[in-house]
Amino acid sequence: MSRITPRLLRGAALLATLCLAGGASAATTVRFAHLELDADARYDETHLAFRGLALPLGRPFAGAEVALREARFVGQAVGAEFALERVAGADAKALVASIDKLNKEGVRYFLIDAPGAVVADVAKAVRGRELLLFNVSAPDDALRQAQCQPNLLHTLPNDAMRMDALAQYLVSKKWRNVLMLEGPRPEDKLLADAFDRAAKRFGLKLVERRPFVLSNDPRQRDQGNVALLTAGADHDVVFVADSDGEFARSVPYRTVRPRPVVGSEGLTAAAWSWAWERHGAPQLNSRLEKHAGRKMADPDWAAWMAVKAVVEAVVRTQNAPFGTVAKYLKGDEIAIDGFKGNRLGFRPWDNQLRQPLLLATHNAVIERAPIAGFLHPTNNMDTLGFDQRDSRCAF
Repeated sequence: MSRITPRLLRGAALLATLCLAGGASAATTVRFAHLELDADARYDETHLAFRGLALPLGRPFAGAEVALREARFVGQAVGAEFALERVAGADAKALVASIDKLNKEGVRYFLIDAPGAVVADVAKAVRGRELLLFNVSAPDDALRQAQCQPNLLHTLPNDAMRMDALAQYLVSKKWRNVLMLEGPRPEDKLLADAFDRAAKRFGLKLVERRPFVLSNDPRQRDQGNVALLTAGADHDVVFVADSDGEFARSVPYRTVRPRPVVGSEGLTAAAWSWAWERHGAPQLNSRLEKHAGRKMADPDWAAWMAVKAVVEAVVRTQNAPFGTVAKYLKGDEIAIDGFKGNRLGFRPWDNQLRQPLLLATHNAVIERAPIAGFLHPTNNMDTLGFDQRDSRCAF
């Protein structure tokens, strides 16, 4: 895997030099807009109360704000200031209208925090505009496949990446026989299908897919009984596909056999964890917690990363026009530090940010994927998610 190299360290010295040389020039403002829905069920207080491993901890706007604060000094190097505004709308149509207005005013970089269906509609509607749209909270594989758009970039890892990371870990532990418990929601099926794909890719055996239902209806009580759901099948580990998280939190320690639980509870694959303690992560976690009054989660990191990526491209291109910045941002030369120990950049075939993933519990990072031994001809991080040969994205 590629690591942070002396090149990145030299970059810090370069920025300091540029600050001295260019500090006196008149600053231009690079503007960001953060788009979100007025009512987004993913952030409902009752929903967040579960504190499930698969759930956000709050709106990711806080991550973008932290990144903007970090960028203030860096922008002086090239005479750039950075500004961020927050825009909310009722639906995709309202968000598109906001983009139209702001784009005419000179805003070129938009972070979108919305469910996958809304992201797909917005990205399709603004295709061909002079702007970049960053998906910071929708993990849907379809957005990186059939629904991909040339101006839609993804800093959040998709389901395929996360499930590949889990599969690699299970193979490394020789826990090859997996019992899946699958929820009734469409999002649960997406998770289940993504893990099924990963299992086939890395040689795991999915011994059975058993549906669960979490309900107060006495007639469905057995369908939510963990002991009954985990009885009978010969398995090494239990995978839970539960996008809501309410059922998943009840699975560990209630299985018939003493088996580890992974997926939506127990051990999960994440873009970020507040328990990550390497590569400057404690400082970033501390800044987010101080700013937002809560811990950092995946969407927060993705929003922080989107702003950071643009800032890096603006600085490296000497605050060039949008076309030059966008080309550099999506090119091979960019080296973004995501505080996870690797040089990060966007895959050219689907605009997904290459990144290692953290295999974490509620309070510890157990491993980082790609797992040692899982190799790729050009970049080991491309063992996570859709490689170029697997891509159905056609820009």
